[in-house]
Amino acid sequence: MKAIYNDQVIAESDNTVIVEGNHYFPSDSVKKEFLTPSNTHTTCAWKGVASYYNVVVNGETATDAAWYYPDPSTLAEGIKGHLAFWNGVEVIK
Repeated sequence: MKAIYNDQVIAESDNTVIVEGNHYFPSDSVKKEFLTPSNTHTTCAWKGVASYYNVVVNGETATDAAWYYPDPSTLAEGIKGHLAFWNGVEVIK
């Protein structure tokens, strides 16, 4: 799987975890130079509190387009250390 924004591959892995239709990429498969911290946090009833990154490529920003669970619930332990993408980031095979 690949995550692409503004024609740039920002993550690539053959070992994503699929939860609720979203591919969660292992942290070491993500090019962190394209991520900037966001102050956004949301809460999922069963996964816990999510934190977000903005994705920035060639001066274009996809706000809150990457998210992760720094301390997921026991039910969601499989996505610890993984990031998922949306909001303009295309995830393809």
